[in-house]
Amino acid sequence: MSGPVPGTPSLLRAINDRAALRVLLERGPLTRPEIGALTGLSKPTASQLLSRLRRANLVVLDGIREGLPGRTAEVYRINPAAAYVGALDVTRDRIEARVADITGTVVGEHTLPTPRRPHGELVDRLAAALRGAQPPDRPRRVVIGVQAAVDPSTGRLGYAAAKDVPGWHIPDLVPALSAALGVPVDVENNVNLVALAERAHGAARGRGDFVLLWADEGIGAAIVLGGRVHRGATGGAGEVGYMPAPGAPTARESGRYASHGYQALTGGQAVLKLLRSYGVRGAGFRTAVANAVRAADGSGRRAEDARAGLRDVAARLAVGLAAITAVVDPALIVLTGGAVLPGGETLRGLVEHELHALTIPRPAVLLSSVEGNPVLAGALDLALATVREEVFGSAVPS
Repeated sequence: MSGPVPGTPSLLRAINDRAALRVLLERGPLTRPEIGALTGLSKPTASQLLSRLRRANLVVLDGIREGLPGRTAEVYRINPAAAYVGALDVTRDRIEARVADITGTVVGEHTLPTPRRPHGELVDRLAAALRGAQPPDRPRRVVIGVQAAVDPSTGRLGYAAAKDVPGWHIPDLVPALSAALGVPVDVENNVNLVALAERAHGAARGRGDFVLLWADEGIGAAIVLGGRVHRGATGGAGEVGYMPAPGAPTARESGRYASHGYQALTGGQAVLKLLRSYGVRGAGFRTAVANAVRAADGSGRRAEDARAGLRDVAARLAVGLAAITAVVDPALIVLTGGAVLPGGETLRGLVEHELHALTIPRPAVLLSSVEGNPVLAGALDLALATVREEVFGSAVPS
């Protein structure tokens, strides 16, 4: 019978070092007494710890804080140059790059058009976008968001036609990109990354279980269970655009990657066509949704038609959400994307009302509150989590 393994001095030092780094990351800059108080370490242990972390170049001095007369204290912070990470958001039209230091501070951004040629040019443009963000040093990891999903059983990109993601359908995609870019790479579904950003910074902050619906030109969802994104056996969990829906053609009639199912019912072009049938105008679906909300606030026949159009859009969205709710039973649904955000609280309330009329569970429905590009925000969060684990978990010299 084996008993508990006693903690060795090196193991205890590693635990203390990581605890101090986490405190500095979340609360810093801090003085040695503050670090000791927040980690429960004695003054001598905190002093030894800071010496180790400074020698490892993980912590740097951040000046002097004056206290009572005649008393000063050195202030320490995480060394931002300890590591850098990169994030890329790749769409059919552009590649947007962002670089951050290990503290999460963004240090560079750049945007390039998306290549529409074979793999070689794809890699060149990814590398060029990353270089354009001017990282102070080689990133330790890069996370790439794409409108598709990597199948872990094959290593190939799925749930997207070649015309939508040109150059991406190659064997062993992640190792190939890592080798070509000269840095460890993760490729992640863009909606999953939005959900990570929402959980870290937005309406789902602190929630362990929720569903995020991305309603835009295309339709997708992310399912978070127990604080982790559920990806499914082939990486396609949340690819609800392909989900059969009442009144919409199926893959049998339209083809595997054609517009059918929930996508044909609630995708951006379907929303635009629907609102136009109610007399709402707009050059695109985003404008049409915003115009419908403005018109609905008025009076008369035009306002009644706009309200009816919005109710119809909400009813279509609710059909798919009801199916997801019946299977997943989430406590929260977060709505985002260009087909819902311009509708604001008006459309959100209608979706929630229609959903609760269809389901036994009644999850809260909220709008996204993440500002800026949520795909890049989620990609940076994922890259930072991985790199911090590597850097803060590595052995620090005694």
